[in-house]
Amino acid sequence: MPGIRGPSEYSQEPPRHPCLRINAKEPFNAEPPRSALVSSYVTPVDFFYKRNHGPIPIIDDIERYCVSITGLVDHPKLLFMKDVWNLPKYTVTATLQCAGNRRTAMSKTKTVKGVGWDVAALGNAIWSGAKLADVLELVGIPKLTSATPSGGKHVEFVSIDKCKEENGGPYKASIPLSQATNPLADVLLAYEMNGETINRDHGYPLRVVVPGVIGARSVKWLDSINIIAEECQGFFMQKDYKMFPPSVNWENINWSTRKPQMDFPVQCAICSLEDSNIVKPGKITIKGYAVSGGGRGIERVDVSIDGGKTWLEASRFQKAGMPYIADDDSSSDKWAWVFFEVVTDVPKNAEIVAKAVDIASNVQPENVENIWNLRGILNTSWHRVHVRVGHSNM
Repeated sequence: MPGIRGPSEYSQEPPRHPCLRINAKEPFNAEPPRSALVSSYVTPVDFFYKRNHGPIPIIDDIERYCVSITGLVDHPKLLFMKDVWNLPKYTVTATLQCAGNRRTAMSKTKTVKGVGWDVAALGNAIWSGAKLADVLELVGIPKLTSATPSGGKHVEFVSIDKCKEENGGPYKASIPLSQATNPLADVLLAYEMNGETINRDHGYPLRVVVPGVIGARSVKWLDSINIIAEECQGFFMQKDYKMFPPSVNWENINWSTRKPQMDFPVQCAICSLEDSNIVKPGKITIKGYAVSGGGRGIERVDVSIDGGKTWLEASRFQKAGMPYIADDDSSSDKWAWVFFEVVTDVPKNAEIVAKAVDIASNVQPENVENIWNLRGILNTSWHRVHVRVGHSNM
């Protein structure tokens, strides 16, 4: 593509915040301290988790940058940035979450394969750009289309990013055409993040944002859009990010028996406390996030200070001064996480547990062992931290 060059090594990576917890340097994968997540409803760009599969592409000339759209009735079309900018601009607040969030805890049951994320491989941002439904309409595919005359039923996104998993080829993923052409699905071609031009780590100059779906489908550094008959056949759709039962191992796995993971399940985590804490006597504040896929709101968050024997219902909130309504489908924040909070006394030694319930009454499973899988994805088991009450030396 004109104006684009892919660095052959990692010498031209962008600067990153020094407080990030680095899980891998090449390619760069990092998450913020968990406490940083609950300090702001909108995650600052520097503290938004970084998930990369190769060196960060470099875009030299934004005027010449374009995305090719193939699989149309007539012939491929080129979408330049000015074409995207000329379409109506939409802003969507959405939480993106890596499918491997909380993988480290799953590895404690039995080792899994993948980046060792703690609880902060997610973030909530304000994304701005053109709706994909408008882009596809611009090239002749009407809104609410589930199949094109030529048999296209899926929309494939191909990145400039090159990765070893694709044998040096580009990262790619797809979503159903019915989702891509539905304005209410809020799928964006985003060029802004939190009110500023999206930066290199997060997909400059143009990325896909698919709300309510695992982050692996929100392709960064967009190179092409293909209208295809079947799901994308790329590595990360066909041989990764699929959910298998605990009985499956690397010797008996059959990737073709499972569909690619799309929506993420209901999830929550405590962020105001680390895995083991010494706290002062008196009341403590237990805070964290809760989120569910597909735009499903959070009906309830339960917190226990005795390992799950008894429960307290946490307060839930998004924006200060505005009541949170779990089933408000018209809300501009329906794709975003919810914060929860409980203030309570704790016994001398306590196992604090949190679990969330979404508006479809989906609830997090109690034990990680029951959902263990060899790729360590979708660890949505009850989140647990341990607290010991001690006296300050001050």
